[in-house]
Amino acid sequence: MKSPRNHQGYWAFLGHRLSGLALAIFLPAHFYVLGMALEQSQRLDSFLKFSEMGAVKFGEWGLVLLLSLHMFFGIRLLALELLPWSTTRNARLSWVSWGAALSLGIGLIFVAGVI
Repeated sequence: MKSPRNHQGYWAFLGHRLSGLALAIFLPAHFYVLGMALEQSQRLDSFLKFSEMGAVKFGEWGLVLLLSLHMFFGIRLLALELLPWSTTRNARLSWVSWGAALSLGIGLIFVAGVI
């Protein structure tokens, strides 16, 4: 018998859940930087210089990848819930591959635009 944790649907669930948690952890930092833009322009300028580092650019790529992964796996869940399917098994498995591939494609487009 195949383990339930070794299944494409489980990995889609895990990717959606973990990317959502990572984005939720990122949001307070994002709001802090937005607040600096309103009140502390000198600190914002120094932060923007810091954001030009390669490691920060890599982190931005990871953030875009997580955001697109969360979006496509969320669309997959909405489609499974709201659209009529004759068999949900085929729909579940095919949308996992498409969501992961589209997320990677968006990440590569972002990297091409940054470089």
